[in-house]
Amino acid sequence: MTRPNTFSRRACLLQLASLAPALALPAGAARAQEGYPSKPLRIIVQFAAGGSADILARTLGDGLSRRLGQPVIVENRSGAGGIIGTDHVAKSAPDGYTLLLTVPGPIAANLVLYKKLPYDPRTDLRMVSDIAGQRTVMVVHSSVPARTFAELIELARQAPGKYAMGSWGPGTQPHQIQAFMERKYGVQVLHAAYKGESPMVSDLVSGMIQMTSGSIAALKPYIDAGKVRALAVPGTTRASALPQVPTFAEQGFKDDVYTFMAPTSLMVPAKTPDAIVERLGQEVALVVRQPEMLRRLQEMGADPIGNTPAQAAAAYRAYLPIAIALTQSTGVQPN
Repeated sequence: MTRPNTFSRRACLLQLASLAPALALPAGAARAQEGYPSKPLRIIVQFAAGGSADILARTLGDGLSRRLGQPVIVENRSGAGGIIGTDHVAKSAPDGYTLLLTVPGPIAANLVLYKKLPYDPRTDLRMVSDIAGQRTVMVVHSSVPARTFAELIELARQAPGKYAMGSWGPGTQPHQIQAFMERKYGVQVLHAAYKGESPMVSDLVSGMIQMTSGSIAALKPYIDAGKVRALAVPGTTRASALPQVPTFAEQGFKDDVYTFMAPTSLMVPAKTPDAIVERLGQEVALVVRQPEMLRRLQEMGADPIGNTPAQAAAAYRAYLPIAIALTQSTGVQPN
């Protein structure tokens, strides 16, 4: 398999610097969007409140509200691995007032996991912008003695069924890692699926589950407090928010499941007018470039992007076949 490209911090910042010429809309598009927006907007999040996607949506919503002059309401529609929230937006009026903040799973892995999705992300939705590349970290509860990922695999091998790995839904990154561990190393690790990252982290901290790979934003406070232990970060470089934590690759684990990264994106129904999509893309790019937003993203361990609709669509077309192949190779099932 061809090794996927990742969204590095340097690439993201260079991309931001290149956006200035694209921020001016053509005169025709500007006329077509007159009067928009004239009422509050909604950002639909596919997972429960409190997780990294929810935090990012609320941070973005605050910035968009100030720029657009209208309230931006974040609405959590969790369940079914992101299907419920994604389907809601796909079937919403294409008028620019219902937006979807999505992680890769519901618009990529779900195409493999489910034979009949109620939506097709390739035809029922369109990209507005990639907001940020979310960095994640593999952690264990403090009671688990493993200090490296190799030690964790050995512990799991010696105690089949003893350890449970949480995820925020079928096909998400932690579920893919768990399934890959079982397939490649012959270990038996239970999969505990949640409707969002926040309840998953709560059970991890309490010891109900023993491991997960979750967002740095959600897990760093507990890492700092010693309640969970960080073992590795996916990707090809260390995360700036956790510079002391090595990558999987540094520890000898270089399979695609440990290196693939894709962005958190903003999407709208496919038939949303071009002028509105361009306007939203312009505003997202400007919000992401604001110092306060950049600071918040850095605190969350996320890499800022804020690209144009065309750039985001091209990025999606590029990573989609990689994500599909990766999902197939890990053997993930929608349990």
